[in-house]
Amino acid sequence: MLTERVASWLEKGEFVEFRGRRLYVQRREGKLPMLLLLHGFPSSSFDWGPLLEAHADNAVLMFDCLGFGLSDKPADHQYTLGWQADAAEELVRQAGSPETFVVGHDMGTSVTTELMARDLRGELSFTMTGVLLFNGSILFHLATLTRSQKLLRSPLARLASRLSNKRVFVDEFSRLFSIGHPLSSEEADDQWELITNNDGQRITHLTINYTRERERYTERWHGAFRDWPGPLSLAWGLQDPVANPRLLDGLLELRPGVPVQKMPELGHYPQIEDPAAIAAALRTALAR
Repeated sequence: MLTERVASWLEKGEFVEFRGRRLYVQRREGKLPMLLLLHGFPSSSFDWGPLLEAHADNAVLMFDCLGFGLSDKPADHQYTLGWQADAAEELVRQAGSPETFVVGHDMGTSVTTELMARDLRGELSFTMTGVLLFNGSILFHLATLTRSQKLLRSPLARLASRLSNKRVFVDEFSRLFSIGHPLSSEEADDQWELITNNDGQRITHLTINYTRERERYTERWHGAFRDWPGPLSLAWGLQDPVANPRLLDGLLELRPGVPVQKMPELGHYPQIEDPAAIAAALRTALAR
């Protein structure tokens, strides 16, 4: 049974079929450019709810990536970020291919860099007017994985998925939040409900494949981050234990001069911890 907030969230969107899989999608009317919001692991588009309230101007398109949130979670699918990027392109096309500004968090930063790589090669099907990335382990070799992430990348991955439970999840997930903005019990209930929807907790050893892709496509995605000619901005919660400040420093070395909004009091989920702060960073990035 869905929690009250998740049930309300479900009613705001619809299911769209893509390549035989159902994706949960939300759209909002507003001014252009349209915001394409790409969520992280292991959560979903539900993360963007507070940001939408704090930033009410632009048109919005967001969806739960396959394997996440309210979307289908097939156990026989080979999960790749290329597939998620294909889905993003198709949903933008269905929205009329308006000018689009992409916002990526966590795993969503790598979906975004794949879109940037396609744009660099003249292969992207829509006009990407700008990008805002925050708290994603783009430079994977500098990231600090959680215990669960390490297990899910180990030979015990399948067993770890099978034995996952709410107590372990909440303990790990709460560590991603800053001291001043801790994970609330309501948010924990909602996030666990979304993960376990359609037995999603049983396939996390499959959906975490994106971390291996970050190693496999280092040259392509790092090159896109470095060379994409459009307006790129960063925002970063500096209390993030995974995408840590050392990783941010590495990004600034890779692309010197990239504008960055540092948020010293926030952790890995700024859009949940302090929506006004990430909304302000978004407005600044849009102004560029």
